[in-house]
Amino acid sequence: MFANSYYALVAGFREYALDGEMKGFDIEAILSEVFEVLSSKDRKTVELLYAYYDCENLISRHNGSSTYNALGRLSSEEVEEELRRPSLLVEPLAKVVRAYASPESEDAEDMDLTQPFAKALMTAYYKACAASGSRLLREWSAMDRTIRNIVAATLARRQGVAIEGVVVGEDSVTESLVRSSAADFGLRAELPFVEQLVAAVADEQNMVEKERKIDNIRWAEISELSTFDYFDLNAVVAYLVKMNIL
Repeated sequence: MFANSYYALVAGFREYALDGEMKGFDIEAILSEVFEVLSSKDRKTVELLYAYYDCENLISRHNGSSTYNALGRLSSEEVEEELRRPSLLVEPLAKVVRAYASPESEDAEDMDLTQPFAKALMTAYYKACAASGSRLLREWSAMDRTIRNIVAATLARRQGVAIEGVVVGEDSVTESLVRSSAADFGLRAELPFVEQLVAAVADEQNMVEKERKIDNIRWAEISELSTFDYFDLNAVVAYLVKMNIL
């Protein structure tokens, strides 16, 4: 159980539907309210949730792109600085950045630098989430990784690209994605949504509709994972995941 109850905060959250009215939606205002109320310890959990988007921005800049996702907590200038001298990132992410910036450094000694920077950074991110004190962040990050891996594997299969190069992490799901030749990667029993997800990625030609179908799956999964979370940190994390999807 979490020591902190956020009854007033959670009770005041405005409800949004995935295909509903978005008037007045302001993610930065929501985050500002959340950060004002959370304890310092719980704030770090939410910061870790949003570090995913910092990773996206670091990968983008590392690859020479100026693309920037505003959901990241690091400013565009801070992203540049972190790639040179990481000081704001959680240690597992900072270690990856330092290792790739200085391949001869101590940080690089136990790291496989032959893998792409993106894969190493995202692997470190999901490992950090797996060690979180928030049960929901642990479970959601695992599900998020699974969904993204299935999407990546489906695209790789269509394009004739080696799947092991595009999936992150090592578990039964990633093993099935790499080894199975079945349309559903042999995951139907383990993941009931897999056929729906593969079809959305492989068969839907309209990009907006494709994203909507994937978002529906993500929304349903976070809703199921948070069914019995009410006014604690897990409830806050679940709400923010939905807001990120929106």
